[in-house]
Order: sequence, then C-alpha cells, then structure tokens
Amino acid sequence: MMDYVFIMKFLGVAASAVLVLSLILFLVHLLFKWKNYKGVHKQLAMILITIFGVIAIVLLLPIKESLRGQILSLLGIIISATLALSSTTLIGNALAGVMIRGINSFRIGDFVQVDEHFGRVSEKGLLHVEIQTEDRNLVTLPNFLLVTKSVKVFHYSGTMVMAEVSLGYDVSRSEVKKLLVQAAERAELKDPFVYIIQLGDFSVLYRVSGLLEEVKHVLSAKSRLHEEMLDTLHSAGVEIVSPNFMNTRTVGDTKFIPVRQKLEKEPEEEVNPEKTVFDKADQAEKLETVKKKLGEIQAEIKETKGKVKSSAGQEEKQALEEDLRQLEIYEESINQKRERMEQEIQGPRTDGDK
Repeated sequence: MMDYVFIMKFLGVAASAVLVLSLILFLVHLLFKWKNYKGVHKQLAMILITIFGVIAIVLLLPIKESLRGQILSLLGIIISATLALSSTTLIGNALAGVMIRGINSFRIGDFVQVDEHFGRVSEKGLLHVEIQTEDRNLVTLPNFLLVTKSVKVFHYSGTMVMAEVSLGYDVSRSEVKKLLVQAAERAELKDPFVYIIQLGDFSVLYRVSGLLEEVKHVLSAKSRLHEEMLDTLHSAGVEIVSPNFMNTRTVGDTKFIPVRQKLEKEPEEEVNPEKTVFDKADQAEKLETVKKKLGEIQAEIKETKGKVKSSAGQEEKQALEEDLRQLEIYEESINQKRERMEQEIQGPRTDGDK
C-alpha cells in the first residue's frame, strides 16, 4: 500500500514537473519568436521566466515542507545578496536603462556625444547603449554613465557646424566676416554668421557657424567648410599664417598662399563617408522605422478584423476581407524585410555563435 502511494505521488510530481518545464520551454520559444521587438522586453522576460522556473521546480520537489521552506529561504537570500552586490552595476544600469527609455532624449540613429565619445546610436539595450564612432568602431556605454554624465544629442532637424581660424590684425574685420560667410554658403550651410572669439597678442580668432539641415552628413560638412574657408580666403589674397611665424623667421613681404592652377571650382566626385563610417547605426535606424511601420500595419489589421466581425452586409464584409488579405500580404513582406535587416546588422554567424 505504501509503495502504491509513493508511486502515485512520484508520478504526480513528475507529471507536474513535465507540465511546468513544458510551459517554460513554450514561453522561451515564444520569446525568441517575438518579432515585433528585440531588446529590453525580451531580457526582462527571460529573467522573470528563469526565476519562475526555479521556484516552480523547488515547489514540485517531493520533500518535506520544512526543507522546502529552507530551500526557498536560501534562494531568497541568494537573490537578495546578488541584488545587493550588483546594485551599483547590474541593477544600476538596468534602472538607468528604464530611465533613458522613459525620458527618450535620443533615438537609434541619432548622433550623441558623451565625454570624449562621439558617434551614432546603433543599439539601446537594458544595460547599455552602443554607438558607432567616426572610425567605424562600436563603443558600448553603460546606461549608468549616460544618466550621470551630460549627453549631447545632435538635433535630428539640423545642427550647427562651425570652424575657427586665426588671422592677423592687418586684415580688415569686415572683409574677414564677408569672406567667411561666403565660404559657409559655398559649403551649403544655412544662415551663416561669424563671431570674433578672441583678440590675441598677435592674431584675431574668428568662428564661422552655419546650420546643417542634414545631420547625417555632419562629418563631411565640417571638412567641406574647412575646404571652402581655405579656398575663399586664399582667393581673396588673405594669408592664413600667424604673425608669430613672421617673428621667428624673416620673410619680408612674402605671402604664404598656395598657387591655384584654376580659379574656377573643380568638379568633385560625390563621396559620402558617413555611409561607410556609420553603416550599422544607419541600418539600425532604418530597422526601427520598419518596426514602427510593421506595428502600424498590425494595428490596422486588428482594426479591420473587428470591422469584418461587426459588418452586416455581405458586400461590405467581402470588401473588408479583401482589404484584410492585402494588409496581411503587406505585413508578411515587411516582416521578411525586417528579418533580412536584422540578419545584416547581426552579421554572418560563426561556429562560436551556434
């Protein structure tokens, strides 16, 4: 009789354990098949599933209640100790990640600068933010750093591009301002203006600024502004040489201006270095746009299904069903595009990834 009771109890525990494990595996399967979003929500869900699985297995063990209580107490102590020891790192970064998403001061694809780190945001995770720098490398910044340091975000509608140059006191201030504004306009900057930053012992420091409406080309715009400043000043006979150079070496009235072979502007090849430098960040920004579009289509599909159920006339129902089929086809094509873009961002798989 005792053996029969023990066997039935064992079978019941085994069946319950199989059921719980199946539920956990099913939840994990749904988690990795979650197509609409990848990042913070998945990481939080995986943590909760793991904790739930451990507690469920302990509760199903065929042991005494006192021993089960001791095990659960031990698990509680371990979790509490882990949270306490990692509060300044893991938990701190996680809370900072929630705060960053709540404030939403920058998006994937935005240019940001944190201390000496400058680049485009390519990923926003639960514990970190990844940016792609101007040398095309990826830098991972902990979220805790982003909430304790000032973050400079380049506004998506446009940013100011500026450059400085020192010129001698022998050059007219009004002439310099006119030439620098002309250089900024040739560099395709909007509403340029010039400030006098400093009156030095031997030279005047000028700064020219202008609005760049296409933020993605900020690196090229800075280089183009410097190029136009050189060409414009030299074409007007203004030498960009500090008077200190004159004091350390006697050169008479010689001006150090490169001889130009042609005065007219030479045609240049259309080069877009930002496309190569910030390739991952650019792909990540496009992926976010696709995900947003996918969410809108899915919301429209849900709304159309509701209209189909509530439609009274047969013709109206058929028209709505046809619209629904078109939307589902469109949804599938966007899903495929999203999957391709995610694979491109992740890169080719290696043996270590399997």
